[in-house]
Amino acid sequence: MTIPADASTDAVARPARMVLPLRPELADEVPYGAPQLDVPVRLNVNENPYPPSDAVVATIAREVAAAARGLNRYPDRDFAALRADLADYLAVESGVRVAPEQVWAANGSNEVMLHLLQAFGGPGRTALSFAPTYSMYPEYARDTHTRWITGRRAEDFTLDVDHVVETIEEVRPSVILLASPNNPTGTALPPEVVEAVLDAAAAIPAVVVVDEAYAEFRRSGTPSALGLLADHPHLAVTRTMSKAFAAAGLRLGYLAASTELVDALRVVRLPYHLSAVTQAAARGALAHRTELLAQVDALRAERDALVVWLRAQRHAGRPLQVADTDANFVLFGTFADRHATWQALLDRGILIRETGPDGWLRVSVGTPAETAAFKDALIDVMTTQES
Repeated sequence: MTIPADASTDAVARPARMVLPLRPELADEVPYGAPQLDVPVRLNVNENPYPPSDAVVATIAREVAAAARGLNRYPDRDFAALRADLADYLAVESGVRVAPEQVWAANGSNEVMLHLLQAFGGPGRTALSFAPTYSMYPEYARDTHTRWITGRRAEDFTLDVDHVVETIEEVRPSVILLASPNNPTGTALPPEVVEAVLDAAAAIPAVVVVDEAYAEFRRSGTPSALGLLADHPHLAVTRTMSKAFAAAGLRLGYLAASTELVDALRVVRLPYHLSAVTQAAARGALAHRTELLAQVDALRAERDALVVWLRAQRHAGRPLQVADTDANFVLFGTFADRHATWQALLDRGILIRETGPDGWLRVSVGTPAETAAFKDALIDVMTTQES
């Protein structure tokens, strides 16, 4: 149609706004993410509060500069050198030696988990976990069209073996997700519980994923599930560099598993999913593992002291409840209106996380100065609420 030069554009009929063909189950969803607020003390996303040292930064910069000279070429899509470095690190950290071919990595443990659900979940299949647990797990299931089911944890957030095995036999999942230490509770799994899950899963069969994102913070005597890999080809143990390595901005997660399981993930990964820059930066950080893990010892001590302090506080005439934790965070409560407590802390410049069962709050372990600020604010808030 030709529009006369003097015709008003208002007279032109405009098409109705197009409705995008979004998947129906996503229609009311919002993007995942904890609040990112510019406040003096941020203790809400379990970051390592200590930035990399000048020596770590220099090594990473040197490795990235070397990688930059070859950015006209695609990176090693199987990142062999990085896998070897990660295998060496796991041998030192856990005492368990795995071959580089048994290691897989991606852009954060989130992408590792997505690869697992892409390979072993999908339409007509089920992923199982036990609540409360990490709030991203159902999103991995949703995004891969995998049915999502949760069993329950005991009142102290541990797993009852009989309930777990009965649930596995009833649900018959293809993937079982167990966080150890668990997020948001900090609860670690004893080896006998993991072995019972592995035995029940083998009969289905199902892949068992033990998410050890916070494993480096576990208390002395708490073993890693890596020690069970040799006898269980359907086990995957996931880790991350975001926490202990103070590298949340790097986005590097990884797992150890049988070569058969790792090869299945290679089928679903996107080509060249780990950039040359990411690989170089991760290897640079791993070269300083001794220095970085020394910070973990300090954070563990700060965490244990915080647990003792919180248990000595009273609110509404009762001592605060504090979950045992092997992570770099503490779950505490309970509050009749936890959101009001969370907001009151935020008003005082302290950002923590409103997550987990109703009435509970989670605080990350910070520097001594950050922890002191949190303690002062919490006392002020509870005193104000009771006055």
